[in-house]
Amino acid sequence: MHYPIITQSKKINAIILAMTIVATTILARLVYLQINSGSYFERRSKNNFTRISTVESPRGNILDRFGKPLATNRPIANVFWRGTGNRALSDRQLKALEHVETILGTEIHANETLFQTIRRSEHLRKEICLASDITFEQLSQIEELFPNDQNVTIETHFKRHYPQRAHACHIVGYLGQQMDLEFQGRMGLEKLLQDTLKGRQGSLLRTINSVGRSLGSVELQKALVGDTIQTTINSSVQEICENVFPSQYSGAFIIMDPKQGDIIAVVSRPNFDPAMFLSPMSPLEWQQLQVKQPFLNRAFNASYPPGSIFKLVTACAALENNLVQEESSWYCCGYSEFCGRKYYCSKRQGHGRLSTLQAIGKSCNPFFFEIGKHIDINVLSHYAHKFGLGEKTNILFPEKTGLVPSREWKKATKGEPWWPGETLSAAIGQSYLLATPIQIVRMIGSIFTGYLAKPRILMSEPIVTEPLNMKASTLDLVQRSMNKVITMGTGLSVSRVKDITIYAKTSTAQTSSFEYRERGGEYLEHAWFVGYFQYKQYEPLAFAIMVEHAGSSSVATAIAKDFLIQYKKYMDVVNAPENA
Repeated sequence: MHYPIITQSKKINAIILAMTIVATTILARLVYLQINSGSYFERRSKNNFTRISTVESPRGNILDRFGKPLATNRPIANVFWRGTGNRALSDRQLKALEHVETILGTEIHANETLFQTIRRSEHLRKEICLASDITFEQLSQIEELFPNDQNVTIETHFKRHYPQRAHACHIVGYLGQQMDLEFQGRMGLEKLLQDTLKGRQGSLLRTINSVGRSLGSVELQKALVGDTIQTTINSSVQEICENVFPSQYSGAFIIMDPKQGDIIAVVSRPNFDPAMFLSPMSPLEWQQLQVKQPFLNRAFNASYPPGSIFKLVTACAALENNLVQEESSWYCCGYSEFCGRKYYCSKRQGHGRLSTLQAIGKSCNPFFFEIGKHIDINVLSHYAHKFGLGEKTNILFPEKTGLVPSREWKKATKGEPWWPGETLSAAIGQSYLLATPIQIVRMIGSIFTGYLAKPRILMSEPIVTEPLNMKASTLDLVQRSMNKVITMGTGLSVSRVKDITIYAKTSTAQTSSFEYRERGGEYLEHAWFVGYFQYKQYEPLAFAIMVEHAGSSSVATAIAKDFLIQYKKYMDVVNAPENA
């Protein structure tokens, strides 16, 4: 009789247990959702009606020494159609589109795909770009016709602008677009000073409705403009250098203030327009661009045999070690003999009787061969390093060290001893010698200042110098010999440029065996013309011109002459009383 009561009690207990389990499960789930995952779902809910967008910060400007922009930003205006929720375009809206179509010179109504996209955007309250980077005239007309229009709106942002185009491109560099669509420096100052130039991006919190229409916005972080940097480049002198360097040649042209180390102009050919990287580029276009290696900075990051320029180092080493004296007399018969072999002069019939000054000025090979017979290669190497060859100049940019051979170097790299006959080749700048144009222009400047100045490209960089520790009489003789190059030697044509005091050295640097020369092209010699000049009372400057495979130093000499003529005109104009 008592069993039914027991059975009923079990059922009640089972129900209570089941309800307890369900309640506990629900409670546990609520705890998990609200406490453990509360922040996650809060973010998801906010994302349904809020968006955080990035506000670009204008990149800092790159200026020349006088404040003229080498890289800056220009405003870009884009025209948008912003939907207002109408199911169909009204007559007023159709008329507005006709006006926009006329101003922009594009087809809107006739472009069925575009027109349907506009209709959908209108219905869904979304916006679509009708035109980007419109002209100032187009912008003015649209602003006049649609000052407060709900549909036709203008949005502006900044785009990198290189007003000098390819001029000084290896100094300025270029920008490349990342996966996140942000532009970043890929070369030159744009890369080296990326953190300084980029500024700080801002952020904006936008509130939107269910169809994506913006309802309002709040600035979370203000965008900060990148810092402006000022270079030592004189853009006017840079333009002259660019214009006088023949477009068919590769090479480099550097102008430097030898006292402070300021780089006034740098040309590296072939060059490129940095603006080309601001738009998408196909793989084929990129490959075609690589053929002539336009991104190699030949002024700093390429090394070449210096040829006869090195004779200035040889002369200094000989004078400092009393191997020759200014009063010495030399006879050049067209060659010098050593170990049964003839080493020829560039003038096969010989120069005849020469003084030391004349021998250096005329770049007489037998004179330097005689020095090579009596000087140790390590002594020659020591003086080359004194002039900064075989070492980095410590300029801001990546650079090659070049090569100055020594007895130890050859044993370590070639596994052979240094042969005495090799010193004769080294004495005239051949053998294994390599130097960069920036090393050479720095060396030339030091002959006249008595110290090596660290090349600087930014006005904010400190001026750093290092004494040569050579006798004043040695440097004076070498200076006078460089003037002889202009008055009676291979740079005679430059002497026709009046009112300029100039000291120079030419070089035709051999790149291969002479039997291959007739093949032309890459077998031809490099051409150098380096020097130091002063026009009137203005500050003196050092320069180095290097033309790859020109075959004769006359090519580089012609560039120098054209430059000096244009430089005179520029200095006369800029220093005229009305411009003072």
